[in-house]
Amino acid sequence: MKGFIAVYVRELLILRRRITRLIPSWSVSPLLYLLAFGYAVGRHMDVGGHTYMEFLIPGLAAMSSMTQAFAISSEINVSRFYWHIFEEFQAAPISNISYVLGEVFAGMTRALLSIAVILLIGYIFGVTLSYNFWFWLALLLNSFVFAALAVGLAMLVKSHADQSLLNSFIITPMAFLGGTFFPIERLPEWAQYALYFLPLTHATKAIRKAAYGDLPLMVSYLVLCGIGVVFFFIAVFCVNKAKD
Repeated sequence: MKGFIAVYVRELLILRRRITRLIPSWSVSPLLYLLAFGYAVGRHMDVGGHTYMEFLIPGLAAMSSMTQAFAISSEINVSRFYWHIFEEFQAAPISNISYVLGEVFAGMTRALLSIAVILLIGYIFGVTLSYNFWFWLALLLNSFVFAALAVGLAMLVKSHADQSLLNSFIITPMAFLGGTFFPIERLPEWAQYALYFLPLTHATKAIRKAAYGDLPLMVSYLVLCGIGVVFFFIAVFCVNKAKD
């Protein structure tokens, strides 16, 4: 546990030094989406008995929990390729599980802070939703899934160019196809079945349902838990291979 705390605190110290620059960057995209899609496009649109703004805020929270949790991979790559911090972790008496756990918690922390920014922006726009236990549980699980994925993939890439490819082929398509901006029920049936395998689809459904004050389907939470555990142990395996 001491190793986990050391890794996590290190990332928190880095986050604290960058927080004044990160908060504006976390604000720009949601603000643009709310202005462009919420007002310009969906101002008079009704989605399942809710305004499009009420539909959009939970989707943006789900997307941000994914992108910001996955962004920990970039921090890991910088520490590996430029600061050589990973080599120090290799020499330190820190277990692979402790290292992965510390980085995953750091990614989840970034995600939760970015979500708080989105919810504040939504409040300013007059969007009132239910931020209950099930809402935050879905966000935590989604953050855990993508933070664990980020740690595993960060051990496999060889450069920042490889990292940008991962963002382009994994994160960006999922951000637009995971039910963030439109109900996936409006897609063809074959597309709905395909998107059902994306973790963000389950997270978005659970987060939006909880935000509306309804009880989400437990299958979404079970899927996120299962995928998160699998990604976590894959990350531990990848860290072990990277140390060899």
